[in-house]
Amino acid sequence: MLEEMGYEKVAGIAEEAMHARYREEFPVTGELIYLNHAAVGPLCRPAARAMTQLAEDVCRYGSLHWDRWMEAYEGLRRAAAKTIHASPDEIAIVKNTSEGIATIAQGFPWKAGDRVVAFEEEFPANYYPWARLEKRGVQVTWLSIYDSMERIARAVEGARLLSVSFVNYLSGHRMDLKAIGQACRAHDCFFFVDAIQGMGAFPIDVEAWQIDALAADGHKWMLGPEGNGVLYVRRKWLDAIEPVEFGWMNPASYADYGLRDMTLRRDAGRYECGTLNTVGCYGLRAALDFLLEAGVRNISAAVLAIAGRLEQGLRRRGYELMSERRGETASGIVTFRHPSIDCRSIVGGLKSNRILAAPRQGWVRMSPHFYISPEDIDQVLSALPAV
Repeated sequence: MLEEMGYEKVAGIAEEAMHARYREEFPVTGELIYLNHAAVGPLCRPAARAMTQLAEDVCRYGSLHWDRWMEAYEGLRRAAAKTIHASPDEIAIVKNTSEGIATIAQGFPWKAGDRVVAFEEEFPANYYPWARLEKRGVQVTWLSIYDSMERIARAVEGARLLSVSFVNYLSGHRMDLKAIGQACRAHDCFFFVDAIQGMGAFPIDVEAWQIDALAADGHKWMLGPEGNGVLYVRRKWLDAIEPVEFGWMNPASYADYGLRDMTLRRDAGRYECGTLNTVGCYGLRAALDFLLEAGVRNISAAVLAIAGRLEQGLRRRGYELMSERRGETASGIVTFRHPSIDCRSIVGGLKSNRILAAPRQGWVRMSPHFYISPEDIDQVLSALPAV
């Protein structure tokens, strides 16, 4: 089980040590102040190196070393499982978070009259799949991520499934997954998590938090490539959740091309219908190994510290923050706006100063990772227009 971490006690130390120790692994720092990890993060050097080496090997040798590809797939499963405290046989390799969510939403054993609990503020990838279930006679109870835990617990009573993002893509609000997991388990409700805005930046424990399934792409806080992600499905649910796509790799006998036995693989690989993104697997495995070596707990402390420095500077300058950032709900996302200047104008001005942020629904969203330095943040604050 995860231990509670006193971020306030260690944040200053972690901030200094982490950015200084690992900054050279991010060549992007020589070009930009990169505050856009909630959109697409830059590749860390280990991921870029692994992908480059594979590309060169395939260029020279084709599939001669395909056995190394198999090891890369298994290595990715092991690294992802270690990151979230799961077992490698509970990890499927998917194209993206959306595919993982769709696999659960469409493959779940629904019955007419079933009910889902979902949240209004979700990114479309974790909104549309549940809304579409209404056509199949599944009811959806829509809550707000800012609702009390008591209201969430009441909504879970009688529901078949609850889906929520670990961290909200816009406000950065971080959910109490442990408390939600306890409520779901108490009412026999399947617990699904969209982890793309948290995995790699914050510890996740699917066992302690009683998460039944989780999906995340590697191109944000995991610092890996686009088009490569992971889907975790708790072992007890593998036989209940049907594969949405069916191809040559779903069956247990997929390596025997002449056999026509469609018995599914015993592990989460049953959700992989065809050839995997091998170069992406190389990159994401290397990125996760790098993050695990640095320590996700250390990373989370540094992320909270550097995002907190940004938040404090914005408040001093008179900017409006989208949400109140508290220790238990804060993340690496800081969203704000100027009282009179359009967010796109601010982001454009920052870009001309080689600072990358994102305009989102009338707000400026910044999302620094652990290798961003305090000096970077001070430079960003100086580049913002006065209020």
